[in-house]
Amino acid sequence: MAAVVVSADGGVAPLDSDSVSPRLPSPAPEQPHQNNALLGLPIVAIETILNFLSYDEISLLRLVCKRMDMICQRMLNQGFLKVERYHSLCQKQVKAQLPRRESERRNHSLARHADILAAVETRLSLLNMTFMKYVDSNLCCFIPGKVIDEIYRVLRYVNSTRAPQRAHEVLQELRDISSMAMEYFDEKIVPILKKRLPGADLSGRLIGSAPVAGPSTSLTTMSLLAKNTPSRSEMTKVQQQVKVNGASMTALRREMQEVRVKQLEQQKQLQDQEQKLLEQSQVIGEQNARLAELEHKLRELMDSAVGTGAPAVASSSSSTPAPAASTSSSGVVSPVASVAVEGENGLSLKRPRKCSDLPRHSKRLRSKK
Repeated sequence: MAAVVVSADGGVAPLDSDSVSPRLPSPAPEQPHQNNALLGLPIVAIETILNFLSYDEISLLRLVCKRMDMICQRMLNQGFLKVERYHSLCQKQVKAQLPRRESERRNHSLARHADILAAVETRLSLLNMTFMKYVDSNLCCFIPGKVIDEIYRVLRYVNSTRAPQRAHEVLQELRDISSMAMEYFDEKIVPILKKRLPGADLSGRLIGSAPVAGPSTSLTTMSLLAKNTPSRSEMTKVQQQVKVNGASMTALRREMQEVRVKQLEQQKQLQDQEQKLLEQSQVIGEQNARLAELEHKLRELMDSAVGTGAPAVASSSSSTPAPAASTSSSGVVSPVASVAVEGENGLSLKRPRKCSDLPRHSKRLRSKK
């Protein structure tokens, strides 16, 4: 039913619906962003500008438009890869300064740095397993930009402080944010992304209800089955490969267990050797102390022996002139007395005369008397 309107001169004229309601502008097709100067720039320039923002703010800018969404997704993916490289660089620098022995590492000043970096490494591996499967398939990007900011904050804190806090105090915020992001992604986003995975649509069609018979449905289903169903030979090959892989996995697990047992034994041996080294060093220290005491006593004995030998020589030299004077006064010197005097003075001893001469000499002395 057409609407009518009364004109100014009293006439009646039909009125279309287009003339009653104001015409709304129809959505124009996507065109280059000519009005917005920022979006008209090249992607490299926009990324350079967005680098001054945090990754949390970049993740919020995805709501602006499709072009900004594409640029922000690219920057978020690159940011996660960059923070992984930065973490590996920090870990290498810390490990290069740590000692090799485990007992010395615990007491080292960089022990807390190493603990924090190890915890960040486990958190990065969890995030990688959660997100990067779908990121590599181009189904989404690394969504939680705040997690990247928090990882950068922790790494900069580790590099800037010499005595950081304990690992659970530093990483509490990172654990909360990353765990919430992974839980939300697994519960809300992964079910939607699984439908978009290649092959999910085909499996749903084959497993679901049978299509209604039509002129082309049977042909299409048969063609799809012919293209995607493997042959028996391929299935047997796949099963054999699965068995081989399972056997290799069990062998690798056994080897890993053996390696762990050997590692524990070596650690015990190293601890025992370190204890033995400490005991030997203590024994060596005690022996060095004893040697020092013995050397000190030996020096004292040598000094005392030298001090007692000097007065004995002086007394013997002072006692030699008395018999010499007596012999000079008597005018007769016996050869035995001269030999004794010379022996006491330490001079060169002369060979005494034969025993047969002594009684002759004594007879002469008697005749003179």
